[in-house]
Amino acid sequence: MTIMSARGNGKLRKSLTDMSAQRKDAALRPEDIEAAENLPLGREALDVAMAWAVIGIFAIVFFSLVHYMSLILIPVTLAIVVGLILGLVADRLGKAGVPRFGIAFILSTLVFAVLFLIINSLAEPVATLIQEGPSFIERTINRIKPFLESQHWLNVSPATFETGPMSMQSLIENSGNILGIVTANLTPAIIQGMIFFAALLLFLYGRVRLRRTIILAFPTRRQRLMAIRVLNSIDQVLGYYFATASLLYLGLGVVMALIAYFGGLSMPILWGLFAFVSSFIPFLGITLMTVSVAIAGILTHDALFLGLIPAIVFFTVHLAMENLIFPAIMGRQWEINPFIVFIAILFWTWMWGAVGAMLALPLSLIMMTVLNELFPDRKTVPHLPG
Repeated sequence: MTIMSARGNGKLRKSLTDMSAQRKDAALRPEDIEAAENLPLGREALDVAMAWAVIGIFAIVFFSLVHYMSLILIPVTLAIVVGLILGLVADRLGKAGVPRFGIAFILSTLVFAVLFLIINSLAEPVATLIQEGPSFIERTINRIKPFLESQHWLNVSPATFETGPMSMQSLIENSGNILGIVTANLTPAIIQGMIFFAALLLFLYGRVRLRRTIILAFPTRRQRLMAIRVLNSIDQVLGYYFATASLLYLGLGVVMALIAYFGGLSMPILWGLFAFVSSFIPFLGITLMTVSVAIAGILTHDALFLGLIPAIVFFTVHLAMENLIFPAIMGRQWEINPFIVFIAILFWTWMWGAVGAMLALPLSLIMMTVLNELFPDRKTVPHLPG
């Protein structure tokens, strides 16, 4: 009797336990239960952790090599990106009967001419800035010092600019260090420029053969068709995007030149050139350009608000172009997440400096194009900044 009672109590406790477990399971969402059932445990979890650890170690080693070999990889990567951007033009010239070496020579010469004009336009202002750097810094501080002192929450006093890191002597010494860094990097920049033009010429010359080699490297017909679609999409996205962006930013450069002219700024054509080039770097370019125009306006005009008008007008025009005109022309099929672009800019700027910031957007476009072609059902269409 006692044994039977104990067995009954055991069955009762088991029944209550099962009912409690069923109630807990009912409180959980079906997707939570499914995720818990599919969660790897024990040795499987260790295998997954080891796999991710191997991937992480590989990524660290890979990016360490990318950073270490930046002297070679920066110009070569830039040449490949520029060659891909010019892919549609190269195809048009090829259909017109121009031989491959002629295509490579014409397009490389065109790129060299554009860069030469830009560098030649910047040479004289940069030389003047280097020569008058200390006096420019002194005038800037004297101009903005009354405004900073009027803002009591900044705790800025006349002694702030007489001692410490904000003193005139420290700022002039730091400007000399910056100029020394620029001079020290001049020789590597010349070497990288030579590597860039050689790589661009050879890439454009062997572009068709390289494309065929990549396609034939895949064993099956389905994989080769996928490779063709990916390569065609990359050429189309880069070519169409940068052709359209160049025309729009050229118009922005003209508008900036007019703003500088009517705003009383010196060298309005140079300001237009700065606006055109900086617009190809999302976020950072517009920020640097607006701050530069604001500083130039403050140094030019006595009234603070009058000096800020050119920067305000430029920022408004750029904002309208990026959020209204650019999306209307490009269409939503070319859009990627602005957060991804921002992270890419930070990462490649940290890796390769200013050139990395310029390459961040093309590399992001290439990556998103490849993913969209490999996973067409997961395409996303958020906003793409310019």
